Amino acid sequence: MKLTSLLVAAALAATAVATPAQTPPAPSTADQQTTGAAPPVDAEVRKVDLEQGKLTLRHGPIPNLDMPPMSMVFRVADPKMLDVVKPGDKVKFTADKVNGVFTVTSLRHAD
Repeated sequence: MKLTSLLVAAALAATAVATPAQTPPAPSTADQQTTGAAPPVDAEVRKVDLEQGKLTLRHGPIPNLDMPPMSMVFRVADPKMLDVVKPGDKVKFTADKVNGVFTVTSLRHAD
């Protein structure tokens, strides 16, 4: 009986060592991008490219992408976004890196 108790105790101890506590990892930038944590960013529309599904924006800092203010071209997640803006429009947008490409994920006119 003692041998059986020792074997059971050893098996339980081995299981406890082999199974670490389930603590969630700290969120990374990539995790924040996929959880909708992208903050709205102020921008001005510089160019709308309907054929390519792209938008050129002069934008402020994009914290979730660790990007400083600049002008750059983005792909849009939904081509219908391009139907409601024109060069010179002031907008608020969110961006994310989707399949390795900087993409506007939401877009609206600034208040």
